[in-house]
Amino acid sequence: MPPRLQLLRSRRPIAAVSRASQQTQPFLYLRSAPRRNITADEKPLPTAENTESGPNESQLPHVSEEAAALGKITGEGGPELEQGTPVQEILKRDEESQEKAPKVMQEQVQSTSPNGTRSFSTLARRRQEAMVGFQEKGVETTGHNFDLPALPLAANMHLKYRYAPIVKQVTNLLMRDGKLSVAQRNMAMILNHLRTASPPTLNPERPLIPGSPPASHLPLNPILYLTLAIDSVAPLLRIRAQKGVIGGGAALQLPVPLSLRQRRRQSVMWILDAASKKPARGSGRGQFAQRVAEEIIAIVEGRSPVWDRRGAIHKLAVSARASLNARGRR
Repeated sequence: MPPRLQLLRSRRPIAAVSRASQQTQPFLYLRSAPRRNITADEKPLPTAENTESGPNESQLPHVSEEAAALGKITGEGGPELEQGTPVQEILKRDEESQEKAPKVMQEQVQSTSPNGTRSFSTLARRRQEAMVGFQEKGVETTGHNFDLPALPLAANMHLKYRYAPIVKQVTNLLMRDGKLSVAQRNMAMILNHLRTASPPTLNPERPLIPGSPPASHLPLNPILYLTLAIDSVAPLLRIRAQKGVIGGGAALQLPVPLSLRQRRRQSVMWILDAASKKPARGSGRGQFAQRVAEEIIAIVEGRSPVWDRRGAIHKLAVSARASLNARGRR
């Protein structure tokens, strides 16, 4: 006997579907065209056998090109394509445009222009006229914007020696801890202060070196101003102590002449020492340069203590002249 179906005790629900809903609808499948990836290694796609061009591929030539081709065939000569077509030639071909053109243009069209002139031309013609004028002037294009310097070169033409010797020496003495840019900035401030300051008042009791210009001319040339102040207080001699010459352990003081660079160095060191002892008038990176510039002005006016140091060195050197004979006898 077959087993009975127990529909109420089944674990899965059974859906009853009618025959009308079971009818499947047909699906439409669209077949896509195969994709082809073209790389650089592959050959290009083959071209079509039909070589006829499309509607936009064959364009008519320009009016000027047609006129040039027609003039070449007939031998009459067409417009110049490189220089452009003048306005007069266009107006001669079009009578309607010639009637509407300005009177100046109508008169020039009616008048016969000489050969070789092309007024009212395009930009290409203007460039050609500029080139013709450039060639007529005889300008030589040697490849340099400026003429080459004459040989042999001057002493100040070298990059390292482009400044005055006194300026370079003072800049090196102003430098601290190898900071050359700071020293150059201070040197520029000193020269600027000398240039903008009022003319100094000279002291006849402390004259400057012979051949110095008037005081009113000094601010016009700050380098000359600086050189005049340094050379005026530069000592001519220095005192050198030499032991073992006269015996008894005493040192003999001998005057020794100095070269120009040594004299200027000693003078600059005295100026910097006197400027450092001056009271500061404010703060900032330019206050030391201002004090040095004021000390230079004080030297020219005869108010600086550097004059006293120079006088003391010269007085001691004059009294020590007798020591030269003592060293010779030894």
